[in-house]
Amino acid sequence: MATCTPNPTPPQMPLTEAAFCIWLGAAAPGDVVVYHRGALARDICPQLNLLSPDERVRVAGLSSRVLKLSEAGLVHLVQRRRGFEDFEYLAVARRRPRRIGHSILPLLQQEAA
Repeated sequence: MATCTPNPTPPQMPLTEAAFCIWLGAAAPGDVVVYHRGALARDICPQLNLLSPDERVRVAGLSSRVLKLSEAGLVHLVQRRRGFEDFEYLAVARRRPRRIGHSILPLLQQEAA
């Protein structure tokens, strides 16, 4: 399996929505960032109380933002299993579709801030 080296340097964990959008605005196609490590559905479940309320809101908001960007065709979503209930959730930058252009990224950054 090929190893993807992030370029530009990805933001450090814990990643915020704003930091993710800034990374995506500077990312070239194929650049990779880990936006969560763990078991996402389990981690954001309020009944399990695995994360603090603030952290749970951050992770849920970030994963929602990443999903929206994937649906817009800006990133591919990938999971890499590291162990039992331990996954890396990766976003891989895609070539920007012409219908979206560069003008959407500042709007996404402003919305995430």
